[in-house]
Amino acid sequence: MTAVHHIGSTAVPGLRAKPVVDMLAEVADLACLDGQNDRLEALGYEVMGEFGMSGRRYFRKNNPEGGRTHQLHVFEAGSPQVRRHLDFRDFLRAHPEHALAYAHLKSELAERFPWDISAYTDGKDLFIRDMDARASAWRAGGGA
Repeated sequence: MTAVHHIGSTAVPGLRAKPVVDMLAEVADLACLDGQNDRLEALGYEVMGEFGMSGRRYFRKNNPEGGRTHQLHVFEAGSPQVRRHLDFRDFLRAHPEHALAYAHLKSELAERFPWDISAYTDGKDLFIRDMDARASAWRAGGGA
């Protein structure tokens, strides 16, 4: 399997979230990883390809009842998407008021769209874009 350069969590302590292990990894070569999909499938992961995000490989794993237990987002080392995800996480960790606003938004969307994951995800989009911009500016200003 392709060498993993980094693997980490995007969790924000104290932020209410689904009980899903959400992992972010960097690999040396996505093409090499693509050739190993059968190994991840053998571990119970569903191979989703880019799944709406160019340059990403997304894998998900469910329990026997069909509930999501794991998500793995993999990018090639040096992808700006890795920095974006980590900046978002770090910004929310450093700014609890924004983390709280995100928690409230997620709760509201979960109540409004309990069976519509697309509507739930779309409902977070504007907030995430705003936080991405703030996190990028914060990082550029030496916030981390």
